[in-house]
Formats: sequence, C-alpha cells, structure tokens
Amino acid sequence: MEYTVKALADLAGVTPRTLRWYDQKGLLKPRRTTEAGYRLYGREEVDRLQTILFYKELGLELETILELLNAPDFNRLAVLQSHLAALEARRKRLDALILTVRKTIDETQGGAHMSDKEKFEAFKRRAVEANEAAYGKEIRGKYGDAEVERTNASVLSLTEEEYGEWKALGEEILSALPAAVRAKADPAGDEGQRIARLHRRWLSYSWEAYSPQAHRGLGELYTADGRFTAYYDREVPGCAAFLRDAIRAYTD
Repeated sequence: MEYTVKALADLAGVTPRTLRWYDQKGLLKPRRTTEAGYRLYGREEVDRLQTILFYKELGLELETILELLNAPDFNRLAVLQSHLAALEARRKRLDALILTVRKTIDETQGGAHMSDKEKFEAFKRRAVEANEAAYGKEIRGKYGDAEVERTNASVLSLTEEEYGEWKALGEEILSALPAAVRAKADPAGDEGQRIARLHRRWLSYSWEAYSPQAHRGLGELYTADGRFTAYYDREVPGCAAFLRDAIRAYTD
C-alpha cells in the first residue's frame, strides 16, 4: 500500500508540511515521486516515520535523529525495545508522581500527614528508574549488578537538599557542554577541566567511592553507546565526545 503526503500525514497525526520538511532534511524520503510530482510512501517509509516520531517523543533534535537512523549499526528492533522500556519507565514515574500528588492533596485537606521523605521519594525514584530503563543493561554489564544497586541506593537515600544539589550540578553540566563545544574550547583546557570536575562532583552523589578508572570508563561509554551520545548531543553535536575527552584529561 502506498500513501500520499496527505494520507500519511493524516495517518501519523502530523501535518503535510512536516513530511515535506522531513524530505528536505533527508529524514524521510518518499518511496517514489509520480510524474505529476506527488510523493508516495510505502511500508518502509511508514516504519521510518514511526521511529522518527518515537525519537521526537524522547526529546531528540532532528539532526541527532538523522545521525541515529543513518548509522551503519542502526537496529530497528533494538530501538523499539529501548522506546518500550523508556515508555514503561515514564508510566512508572507518572504513577509515582500521581500517588505523591494525591497524598499531598489528602494531607492538605486534613488527611494523613506526609513525611518529608515521602514528599520527595517519587522524584528520586523517577531519576533512578529513568536511568535504569535507558542505560541499565549497559551499565550493569560494565560495572556489575552490585555496583548499580549501590548507586541506586545512594540516590534514593539523598536528602532533599542533596537531591537538589545533585540535580543542579547535572543541569549545570548540560548547560556548559554546548557552550564549550560552540566556543571550540579545549577539553583539556580550563573550561573542559571545570566541566570534568563538575562531573566528578555530580558522580559523588551516587557513587559510594570514586576512582579515576571508573570515571574514565563512564566517559568512554558516553560515545560508545548511541543513547548516551544522543542524550548529551541533543542540543549540539559533539558534547558527548567533549565530555569524554575532558574526563580523559582529568583522569590522566
């Protein structure tokens, strides 16, 4: 079966303009174009569009999506499994947040009192489950189940203040990386090493003990695994490689 631009747009819930834009960007080319100039899409293009929309749902930029789709080792089944895990983790996070909001409403209306720990438990558990769903298999394979469980326990045991500091450090790193890449900064220079130090401080909230070897190994994973790369490169390509190189210099 073949679809025109309008038919495929209606099927996918996007606009015809979006499909034309994807064609221009090289993201989604039609199977063929008729003599009259009409774009026609087949099953393969439908599947590719579905994958594009999955990636957009995860917040990836179009440039990053194009790189992932065109990668020699692209595996649609692996992508679908990854998306399913991410969606299931999102559902768990939403369920936990809904429960927290309900408890808060109940307390506000004179019901059972919530402890400070309960008020922030859902947010910490959301961070742990999101990381587990996205990268758990790879991290467990590299560091072992026991180490991952210790890391998860460390995050869940953070106080409200510590959790806020941990999140703020992560946001500072994500903000500093694109600026450094745009400025063509040296990963081994002052700014690169400042970011590496921030990264070490960020790790200290979830690692029981720090080692340069483990820090360096994690940095290598940021470019070895496409999902880590997509996370750090979502605003500017090259951020994952910059962080890896900064960590390499920091741990030498």
